[in-house]
Amino acid sequence: MNRFGSVISLMMCGTIVWAEDWPHWRGPYRNGISAETGWLDQWPAGGPVIAWKTEVGTGFSSFAVAGGRVFTMGHASGADTVFCLDADSGKLLWKHSYPSDLGDNLFEGGPCATPTLDGDRVFTLSRWGDVFCLDAASGKVHWSQNAQKETGAPIPQWGFAGSPAVLGNLLLLNVGEAGVALEKTTGKLLWHSAPKEAGYSTPLPAGDFVIFSSAQAYIAGDPRSGKELWRVRWVTQYGCNAADPILSGNRLFISTGYSKGATLLKLDGESPTEIWKSRVLRTQLNAGVLVGGHVYGMDGDTGHKGGLKCIELESGAEKWHQKDLGFGSVTVAGEKLIVLTDRGELLVAPVSPKGFQPTARAKVLTGRCWTVPVLAHGRLYCRNAAGHVVCVDLRRK
Repeated sequence: MNRFGSVISLMMCGTIVWAEDWPHWRGPYRNGISAETGWLDQWPAGGPVIAWKTEVGTGFSSFAVAGGRVFTMGHASGADTVFCLDADSGKLLWKHSYPSDLGDNLFEGGPCATPTLDGDRVFTLSRWGDVFCLDAASGKVHWSQNAQKETGAPIPQWGFAGSPAVLGNLLLLNVGEAGVALEKTTGKLLWHSAPKEAGYSTPLPAGDFVIFSSAQAYIAGDPRSGKELWRVRWVTQYGCNAADPILSGNRLFISTGYSKGATLLKLDGESPTEIWKSRVLRTQLNAGVLVGGHVYGMDGDTGHKGGLKCIELESGAEKWHQKDLGFGSVTVAGEKLIVLTDRGELLVAPVSPKGFQPTARAKVLTGRCWTVPVLAHGRLYCRNAAGHVVCVDLRRK
């Protein structure tokens, strides 16, 4: 088995359990998949039980969940705030606020990155480069700095959106052309890339390398030094390389919106080689999820009609297209697709390349919903752009 296969096997060899934490963006395996099983995938006519609701301010930050705590971010009254909530009740345990611009450029604005949990600490990144290392239990600031000012990297048109990623003692940020590494215990700058515009995806650690997006490429670097190992030129309109790449063995899948499309690359030798390229899937903001050799993802842009597609990874062949779901996000748990549409409709369906057959659907939010929902310990956390959060209780009694 080559090093790429070894990485994925190691990531997926954990024991399958009924419930598990979701410590950072894209979950414990960084692939949008939870091993959680036994949750309710069929609901009564009145919909699922809503355990609690709360408000966290404007933004698109998703959720990190561990130790009975839920973390997210929002903006209100000239400040960004990191929220720590009780998973059972939604009660505010602590919050940390700091001055920040809303940044409502063609959308509502507010934080776009998701908090990252690592042991007893939580790491956050604002759209303007503010980095915080906070105590997960109390919210105490261990250290803070501004990575944009420290490195001179330009702020992308819509601000920094990639979430922090922890790899050993490194805190990796998608700031600059191919990332920044800070010492996670102190915030000390260890290395930074060229001061050019970053993309909007989250750094993807993959063993010997880590993948960043810039405004014009997806770039793999050595996490210890930042040295570039290879790059794939990928020019999307407005520099909007936002969807995270998907790594499977020695295959790398990239997909972006604005009619750019997708590609599958083979990682062998010094630079990737193209297997196929087409417009079959155009994931503008949220990455698809790879299950059983098929990618399930939202196709289309926020300004147009979107829908959910299933494509075969190796060939790029479209298996099905559910056109009535609009634009939104998808995650997977227990061989089930969990879809939250941009209108706040929540749907559950078996993962299958044969078609989309929901077993449950309910309206849980109003307003714009671009944020990926998170299932952890039988509870599903959803939010809209205005900061309305709902906790859907999917535990079997």
